[in-house]
Amino acid sequence: MAARLQAEARRTGKPFKTVVNEHLRLGLAQRRTLRAARDFELEEVDLGGPQAGLNYDNVAELLEAAEGPGHR
Repeated sequence: MAARLQAEARRTGKPFKTVVNEHLRLGLAQRRTLRAARDFELEEVDLGGPQAGLNYDNVAELLEAAEGPGHR
């Protein structure tokens, strides 16, 4: 991390300490934004089982039934 900050200091011509403080401020501000995000919930949807004659044990067969031959 120090090497990346030093490279940024060289690239921008700013003192290392300034670059470190700027990136710390950005990181802390971003954490506040992320923390403020609300939780979300997923709603379950019953998709039913596979078509008659098919089962979940043979995925290739299910893909072929759903997408046709040569589904790759």
